[in-house]
Amino acid sequence: MILFCNSCDKFSFSKNKQIQSLDTIVDFSTVDTFPSFKVCDSIIIKERKANCFRNTIHKKIGEELQKHTFTIKDSIDEIVTVQLIINSKGEVILKGINSSAVIKEQLPELDSVLQACIIKIPKTYAAIKRGIPVTTKYELPIRIQLKE
Repeated sequence: MILFCNSCDKFSFSKNKQIQSLDTIVDFSTVDTFPSFKVCDSIIIKERKANCFRNTIHKKIGEELQKHTFTIKDSIDEIVTVQLIINSKGEVILKGINSSAVIKEQLPELDSVLQACIIKIPKTYAAIKRGIPVTTKYELPIRIQLKE
């Protein structure tokens, strides 16, 4: 009987199941995979892929802007911030354009030209967070430099 009572502490009567903890904390300020274009799709390193995306979108918008002829009164050298949304389907949507009063006065057609440039951006692949395509927001600075 003494042996039986002493050995009871070797048995665990509580449920000692290993519960797998779920990672429920999600950082919504970052993505696992950045949006990309077809030319950037083969890049594996996250930073290089993000740079490829930024460079490609700047290049495409710049090419489209150079196709237009602008008439100005004074020289302009300013930065315009273009806010883009890339939704979970990979569609690029112009959310807004932040420009100075000088740009708005001398280039009132810039907003519509930028809208047309955004429409011509090639198909993108949406950003990925935990295996799910997600919507992302980007702010792209575009330097407007025109001389008389």
